[in-house]
Amino acid sequence: MFIDRAKIFVKSGDGGSGAVSFRREKYIPLGGPDGGDGGAGGDVIFVVDANMTTLLDFSYSRKFVAKGGVGGSGSKCYGKDGEDLYVKVPMGTIVRDLETDKIMCDMSHDGQTYRVCKAGQGGKGNVKFCTPTRQAPNFAEPGMPGEERWIKLELKLLADVGLLGFPNVGKSTLLSVVSKARPKIANYHFTTLKPNLGVVSVKGIQSFVMADIPGIIEGAAEGVGLGIGFLRHIERTRMLIHVVDISGIEGRDPVDDFIKINEELKKYSVKLWDRPQIIAANKSDMVFDDEVFENFKKRLNALGYDDSKIFKISAVTNQGVEALMKEAARMLTTIPVTELVIKEEDKFVREQKRFTYTIEVDEQGTYVVEGSFVDRLLSAVNINEPDSLKYFQKVLKNKGVFKALVEKGIQDGDLVRLDNFEFEFLQ
Repeated sequence: MFIDRAKIFVKSGDGGSGAVSFRREKYIPLGGPDGGDGGAGGDVIFVVDANMTTLLDFSYSRKFVAKGGVGGSGSKCYGKDGEDLYVKVPMGTIVRDLETDKIMCDMSHDGQTYRVCKAGQGGKGNVKFCTPTRQAPNFAEPGMPGEERWIKLELKLLADVGLLGFPNVGKSTLLSVVSKARPKIANYHFTTLKPNLGVVSVKGIQSFVMADIPGIIEGAAEGVGLGIGFLRHIERTRMLIHVVDISGIEGRDPVDDFIKINEELKKYSVKLWDRPQIIAANKSDMVFDDEVFENFKKRLNALGYDDSKIFKISAVTNQGVEALMKEAARMLTTIPVTELVIKEEDKFVREQKRFTYTIEVDEQGTYVVEGSFVDRLLSAVNINEPDSLKYFQKVLKNKGVFKALVEKGIQDGDLVRLDNFEFEFLQ
């Protein structure tokens, strides 16, 4: 089964909390703080596996969560870091953030890795908060939470040459005779419902990868028929072999078919439309009048296509196939391998702020500070302990909360609430 899209949930590991501990040994009843730091969580990392060909595995497993870090302990013992979680994806996978639909990474090289979710850092133990004036801190930091997000995966096949054309023109047959690929072949439209890849091995030429793309019809760029879902698989190809049925047995004009398909390419992507093409006039074994091919060439010449790029072939009898493949191989030596171009506006920008807060004024005139920053800060301090409370006030000042409250219009004596903790504001 060929699956080329998937939605999954990924979450990196939370950091372990720092420890609040004091040295207590025989003959040392009042030792100093010795709480160790918590360990960092594990990252979620995507890695390209060239042996994977579809996103089928993600149909059965949609949630990927890395392990969290272990909390610190006494005797300045640090917690163990969580293990990174490696998730294998096929080569040619586009990673998108589902919420913004921005592209995070183009996984186009074997073994390539990308950290999709950064782990939470471990919290500091109370030994790190010891100062000459605060010798027995009774608080520590909790671990930072890991990142989490929904991801959309899109697979775009990696091939040097893409076979293009209307349904039932013989693309699958051509792929089967020049490679070991065994696509489904039958005499009806849309026999090919999934792209097929094959390595072309013809004596005297450098091997290359060719993709049989399901037939494209008018309106494909707007989603008609198999539509855009398969047009995108042609994006990575370096050149195209445009297969047409020159026999006309289905009552269609091969030149009109050629023009219509190229119009769909242009609607979808001008760069794709401008890609080098070779025209393969297939099913020539069913044409008994040489004038048919000559007239076909003349009409394409009038459209600006040179005779050297027009081949009379029969995939069934192998007529002209070798010459066609040799020309494709020759052209590939002149076309550089280029990366998929991602526009700046389509690139995902990872937010640097891990913890944020908002300030609102409720009906009683209390300034309510909310957000992940607040939750983390309150869990780190003991508001009933003087040294811890001083640390709490210092963090609020350093993080700009006091300044933001002033800008919001707070006055001395007004109440400020963080979760269930309230205090009077004094500048």
